Amino acid sequence: MAVEVGDKAPDFELKDQHGTPVKLSDFAGKKDVVLVFYPLAFSGICTGELCAIRDELPTLGGDDVQVLAVSVDSVFALRAWTEQEKYQFPLLSDFWPHGGVAQSYGVFDAEKGLARRGTFIIDKAGVVRWKVDNAIPEARDLEAYRKALTELS
Repeated sequence: MAVEVGDKAPDFELKDQHGTPVKLSDFAGKKDVVLVFYPLAFSGICTGELCAIRDELPTLGGDDVQVLAVSVDSVFALRAWTEQEKYQFPLLSDFWPHGGVAQSYGVFDAEKGLARRGTFIIDKAGVVRWKVDNAIPEARDLEAYRKALTELS
C-alpha cells in the first residue's frame, strides 16, 4: 500500500553508511525530511541525482531540512560510495529485511528487488506533504523538491 500526501509517514530505523542507526522519528519536531529512495549505489542516474542533492543541499532548506537516502545496498557498499562521492547526508541501508522500508512506503519493485525512485517530503509533524514516484530509469527533478520545501516554509 502506497503512502499518500497527508498520511503519517511510517517510522523506521535503518543503519547509515557508518553502521549508525537512524530513525525517522528522531527528526520529529526538529527538521523537515526529504526521504529519497533510489535503486542502487554506483549506478549512473542514482549518482547524478544524489550528487545534485549533495551540491544543492544548502539551497534545499539548509539546517531545517534533513535528507535521508535509502537503497537496498549493504552498509559497506554505501560507505564506499559515500567516500567516493563525498555525500554529507545519511545513506540508509534497507538491506534486511530486503526492501522492508521501501515496501512500507509503496516504492519497492518486487520483480527487480529494489526501490523505485520515490521521494517523500515529510514535515516536522511527521506528515507526508509531497511525493513523487518515478520509474527506475526516470530521474527526478530537483527543482520540484525545492518548490515543495518552499511551500512548507
